[in-house]
Amino acid sequence: MDKFEKLTGIAAPMPLVNIDTDMIIPKRFLKSIKRTGFGVSLFDEMRYNRDGSEIPEFVLNQPQYRDAEILIAGDNFGCGSSREHAPWAIKDFGIKAIVSTSFADIFYNNCFKNGILPIVLPQEQVDALMKDAEKGSNARMIVDLVEQTVSSSEGEVFSFEVDPFKKHCLLNGLDDIALSLEKAPAIDTYEAKSSQERPWV
Repeated sequence: MDKFEKLTGIAAPMPLVNIDTDMIIPKRFLKSIKRTGFGVSLFDEMRYNRDGSEIPEFVLNQPQYRDAEILIAGDNFGCGSSREHAPWAIKDFGIKAIVSTSFADIFYNNCFKNGILPIVLPQEQVDALMKDAEKGSNARMIVDLVEQTVSSSEGEVFSFEVDPFKKHCLLNGLDDIALSLEKAPAIDTYEAKSSQERPWV
């Protein structure tokens, strides 16, 4: 997993509330356990017509937001089923941080496990960032995990809270597998001792 320290990028405004995981990645695309290849299907039903052509009005289809790395979202983002494919699709598209007033718990935790930073801010601050994001590609925001701040293109700075352990994992690029591998020496020691004491196991 890539390390996340500081991100300067385009923010896409998506003010819809209650965007669930089926809207993020419809269930018909859940045919792989690989973490890549899902970005093209992100927000499929909002992003494409039935013939596969793009819906021009959808924010991520607009030229100024095609390279967005930050998403400013409405309340209760990531609700619905617990599919981990949702953060996979978001990350594969290129979005690395999401700002909202609230997230569904399972989605929120899955974001950290996949290198995405979900940021919770009060409604008035999200509204200010949403308005800033509507300026398009010229409005580049800064997300600083070390300082725990989001800065608008106008230099307005908002502070956010994050669990220290989750912060540590993102800063160091540690997913669940990497965390387990950090304990490899202790595991090897235990297994060696166990083999000597219980060779029949």
